[in-house]
This record gives sequence, structure tokens and C-alpha cells, in this order.
Amino acid sequence: MVGFTATRHWPFLQLVTSSRESARLSILNYHRVHPVVDPINPGEIDADGFTWQMKLIANNFNVLTVGEAAELLMKGQLPERSLTITFDDGYADNAEIALPILNKYSLKATFFIATGYLDGGRMWNDTVIESVRSFPSSTLDLSEKDLGSYSLENWDDRHNAYSAIISKIKHLPQEKRQYLVDWIASMVPGLGGTAHLMMRSDQVAELHKNGMEIGGHTVTHPILSSIPDEQAKREIAEGRARLEEITGSRVKVFAYPNGKPGQDYLPKHCDMVRQQGFTAAVSTQWGVSTPSSDRYQLHRFTPWDDSPAKFMLRLIRNYYQKR
Repeated sequence: MVGFTATRHWPFLQLVTSSRESARLSILNYHRVHPVVDPINPGEIDADGFTWQMKLIANNFNVLTVGEAAELLMKGQLPERSLTITFDDGYADNAEIALPILNKYSLKATFFIATGYLDGGRMWNDTVIESVRSFPSSTLDLSEKDLGSYSLENWDDRHNAYSAIISKIKHLPQEKRQYLVDWIASMVPGLGGTAHLMMRSDQVAELHKNGMEIGGHTVTHPILSSIPDEQAKREIAEGRARLEEITGSRVKVFAYPNGKPGQDYLPKHCDMVRQQGFTAAVSTQWGVSTPSSDRYQLHRFTPWDDSPAKFMLRLIRNYYQKR
């Protein structure tokens, strides 16, 4: 980033984040790290942005994995300014772009991986995104399936279109959702060429060998609250089993798909994760976690700021957000 020099220490940071009365844990939530700015998703982080963010974090925070942080938090032994870096879903760019940057700054992260999309798969939401990205016309009419009609004149239009479509179908039953996704994809010839979006199994193993923590994220990334209990238990267990097969190590932490408590998952799903022996789990509820937090519903938030000062101020603001 032009004109940016990461400081070794932000003096005011220690003043505003020191808290003797209660340790607080910030957990950052990433998905993709693009090689360059993605025109249909300009707000998603690219390699340059991720680099200065990680340099800033390395110079100013105590970085732990989810498993390490949860254990210390519950014991009341969490260091000040503790922070955890997490990635959801299992995108190939996590291994190809994010990993070298993390290694450059000697940082550890936790990667929550939906195993059903490894080795050539593609998540349903990415099929929608890539369909809209590649749609050959300036108008996309999905009114036949009550999904609306959209202008695709520019990248902003295409971003807004895919966001609206995903919002309409996200919480539908899996079979109906997949039917609609396949129908949309059928309008775009050659869409299968984007199957490289997700990691290969050997890339998951590479993350593990580099000291990264691997966490469960189900097999097919369902909205757990929308599927039968037995199916939810299988999704959690089989995703974990596949990751343990790949890494040869116990998978101890879990992330709820989509992650909004009371909407995407329910207390019974926390019980399922606990009963299967996971030691901690994360949601996408914003804020920080303290020793009184439910270790199976740790808070996370997504940083999006495009300058170091704003990024740091948002970290501090989140640090004091009421839970």
C-alpha cells in the first residue's frame, strides 16, 4: 500500500486495550484473499491489503489459534491484546496467497474447511457469483423462478445482482436451493472452468504442516437450522473425519456455517458440537469474547477497512462492543 509504513508499536493501543478486570479476545473472520482486486467484489481483501494488515497485526497483537485462545480464555490466562485470525470455507487462495503472507510474519491462523468442496468442488454461492460474473448479457431475468430481474451493465450491478439472488435462496431447503443454482448456472456456457476455487486435499495438509490450525465446517456447508438433526450431526462428524484423515491430527475446533446464532444455528447445534468432543466453536456474531463467554459461540468480525488507521480503530471499536 503506497505511503504505508507499519509501526512496530502503536502507543495508544496498549492504553485502550489493557484491561485487568477481564481478558478480551478478538477473532478476525476472512474468507478469500484475492491476488488482485476482484472487480465484482472490490470490498474483499486482496494480497496487498492482507499483507499490510498482517504486518500491523504481527507488530501489535499476540496472535493465537482458536484452540489456543479458547483454552487460555477459559482459564483466565489470555494475554493482553490477544487476536485470532480465521478463514472460512476452504478457498484455494488461502493456501496459495494467504499462507505465504502469514509465514512471512510468523503468524498462525485457523482454517475452517467444508470438506465436500475439496479437490474440484464449488460452493453453491460461488456458482451464483461466477454465473453472474460471466453472464453474457446486460440483463439477467430470473423472474420465471420468482428470483427477480437484474441489470448487469457494470460490475456494481453484477455485485448487487448476485447479492440479491444469494439472499433470496440462502435459507431455502438444500435440494430446492441447489435446483435453482443449477438452473442459473445452466444459462452460462462453460461455467465448470471455475472449479479451481477451492483447495485440494494436499493444500489442506500443507496448511497443517506449516503450523496452521484446521477446523471443522461441515461437509456441504448447510444452514444447520434448516436441516434435520441427524443430518446436522453427520455433517459435523463427517467433515471432521475427513479433515483428520487429511492431516493425521485431531480436529478440535468448529465454525457454524453462515454463523448467525438463533438463525443459522440453534442451541441444539452447540450441544452437537460439544458432544462430538470439539473444544470450541465460533459464530459470526460481532464483538469480543471474555472468560464468561460460551466457548461454543465465540464472537468474530470481518474487517474491511482500506487504511491502517481505520483498520486499527475498528479493531479497538470492536474490542469494546457490548456483547
